[in-house]
Amino acid sequence: MTHQILEEARAMQTELTEWRHTLHQIPELGLYLPQTTAFIKEKLTEMGITFQEYENSSCITATLGSGGKCFLLRSDMDALPMEEESGESFASTNGNMHSCGHDLHASVLLGAAKLLKTHEQEIKGTVKLLFQPGEETFEGAKAAIDAGILENPRVDAAFAMHVASILPNNIIIYGSYPMAAVYGFRIKLTGSGTHGSTPQLGIDPINTGVHIYLALQELIAREMNPSEEATLTIGRFHAGSVSNVIPERAVLEGTLRTFKPELREKMIGRIRETITSIASAYRTNVEIEVLSDVPPVVCDDTLNIEMVEAIQELDDTLGIYPKYHVMGSEDFAFIAEKVPSSYFCFGAGLLDRTKWLGQHNPKVRFIDEALPLGAAVYAKTALDWLNNHA
Repeated sequence: MTHQILEEARAMQTELTEWRHTLHQIPELGLYLPQTTAFIKEKLTEMGITFQEYENSSCITATLGSGGKCFLLRSDMDALPMEEESGESFASTNGNMHSCGHDLHASVLLGAAKLLKTHEQEIKGTVKLLFQPGEETFEGAKAAIDAGILENPRVDAAFAMHVASILPNNIIIYGSYPMAAVYGFRIKLTGSGTHGSTPQLGIDPINTGVHIYLALQELIAREMNPSEEATLTIGRFHAGSVSNVIPERAVLEGTLRTFKPELREKMIGRIRETITSIASAYRTNVEIEVLSDVPPVVCDDTLNIEMVEAIQELDDTLGIYPKYHVMGSEDFAFIAEKVPSSYFCFGAGLLDRTKWLGQHNPKVRFIDEALPLGAAVYAKTALDWLNNHA
């Protein structure tokens, strides 16, 4: 049996697809998304929905209903700085790419806005929609909170979702700890440059960086309990510009991801000790810069159950499983620290599973047919939670 809201969302398939394709072709980075926000504002205006733009954080909030409790629906809308190689007819060409699916996120929240506008007389309270930039840089949620998006009206509970390119459509997953904490760091090494033929006259920061890289991997291999959950990745190692010069400087950047606060603190301490000790041994000056420090996404179990019950009523053929627990990170964690929150994931994998690729891949693709379900889930959960807590 299919719920009315899902039927209405499926009738919007063409419109949702057009929105998604438009957003996919204008990917923008960080907190400042002028083309993206202009598109969102245009569509909200067409729907007759009141909205507010926060210039300092580039967030847009919109409200439907009035009074009572307030339920927040959040979608991020920023992209990644990578060339697209998906082969889609609507692929971006500006050097950025929606390879994490945030174009789908923004589209389904717009879809939910239209559905909720149709059912506004049924809203027993207030629904606040948050279109958030800066998730990929972990800046957006904190900027939004600082701008006051959880106030006026004060948010009582929040719900967000992420799309998955390696889950089939009509599959939804959730969990108590769906996303890990992330500690991002930059290691800046300064040696002494010299000609490649006379290494004894310099101090090689590349050599130091290689030893740091290997030692950091050994922290996981030899100091972590195998039953614990942690991953340490160095994703950037940059040094030099020519082959016959030992450079003055080298830079490494990485992330530590964990779930337990005590494990996180222990590992951060060991990372710093390892880096400084090796740099000292190889006579290299070192600076450690913190790039990000985001807690894990911790969901409210009672709210999770309410969200599952609301979603199940949309279509009794949906697969809804308590399986969401990954090492990825999300700045929705900052919102979840402030108000009871749930964070779910819905599938948008291609019908041909042999073509599935993970997110942040330049060739990743998503299925447009996932959009109506995402929009319906947002609308239904908001309506039901406000009805239950009126």
